[in-house]
Amino acid sequence: MTTRVRIIAVTWPSNLQSTSGGTGEKTVWIYGLISGGICSGLMIAAIPFENQIGYDRALVVGYTTMVLAFLLVFFGIRSYREHQGEGHITFLRAFSVGILITLVCCICYVFTWEVVYFKFMPDYMDKYGAHLVEKAKAAGASAAAIQAQTEQLKKYKEMYDNPLINAAMTFIEPFPVGAVMTLISALLLRKKAPAAA
Repeated sequence: MTTRVRIIAVTWPSNLQSTSGGTGEKTVWIYGLISGGICSGLMIAAIPFENQIGYDRALVVGYTTMVLAFLLVFFGIRSYREHQGEGHITFLRAFSVGILITLVCCICYVFTWEVVYFKFMPDYMDKYGAHLVEKAKAAGASAAAIQAQTEQLKKYKEMYDNPLINAAMTFIEPFPVGAVMTLISALLLRKKAPAAA
């Protein structure tokens, strides 16, 4: 994770140099951390209601939360355009700002889940696996199919218990949502500077 943060820090001066001479570092950090705080905070807030929400509805709730959190990408790009781009921004620069905000948010999300999973919910995959097996039984799956699924889930849990694999799999949950939001926001907010007289 620290490596990703260093990469972000290195890319700011070249990619986000504003027309006024400043950089977008502050904008990325502010909106990225707010977005990450929303994702992480709502994840933690939902944990006590895990049984009431259920695994199927949790997926809907989770991705709805991500969409709300990644609205900060739009506002972050707009803030950069108005305050550092003097009212103008190209598509590429807008996309750079948005994708960096997304990366900061995703890193916050991954860090929070790593702590939650390994410190407070180490049995999460066991419970989720049991849920999937019960769902397969209710759907009328054969004993052989259920056995195969059980073995697959055991291997999946072994992988998930590796912190690096866990982090990678967790990262790709919110990132596509943020990337789509970045693309849409960059298209909507791009605004060319007027041609010099």
